[in-house]
Amino acid sequence: MLLDLALGDRKVQIRDLEPADEQDVLALFDGTEDWFRATTNQPAAPGDVQSLYYALPEGAAFQDKALIVITVDGRIVGVIDAVLRYPTPDGCSLGLFLIHPAYRRQGLGRLVAPALLRELAAQDYTQVVASAVEGWQPGTGFLAELGFSFEGPRTPGNANRNLGPGEHPVIPARLRLDATAH
Repeated sequence: MLLDLALGDRKVQIRDLEPADEQDVLALFDGTEDWFRATTNQPAAPGDVQSLYYALPEGAAFQDKALIVITVDGRIVGVIDAVLRYPTPDGCSLGLFLIHPAYRRQGLGRLVAPALLRELAAQDYTQVVASAVEGWQPGTGFLAELGFSFEGPRTPGNANRNLGPGEHPVIPARLRLDATAH
């Protein structure tokens, strides 16, 4: 996937994660310790980048995994982890939408997310499922702003990874896509 956007005079690109991006994504993870602490109660670890490639919900197909980076003026400032055709053939499951704190609250998420939602709708996807960690207001607020509806909190699970000690419950969220919306 490749989308070129602009945020003021800054060039924003949404593209597939490439193996050469590993160090930059690791640096992004190091810079987003607030999110890692809120979700797992631990800092990011070097293996977290590699685990992006392998973490799938139960029943998802590896070939449907989509790892995307967000760049601003060529610098990786965000990462998105999604699974296409899951949990239904017309659905997309969003596992991670993470932006470096230095680039938050500047309109980047409000630029990127609707562009991706439009792209999904154009490809006949009708729903997106996501989750936010209970108590992580930036995540729940962002999903609410995009129009997601929320379910009750639950313990994270059904991914082929071990839960960390202190991992917090997540609040599932759903968005119905309309090809004419966003």
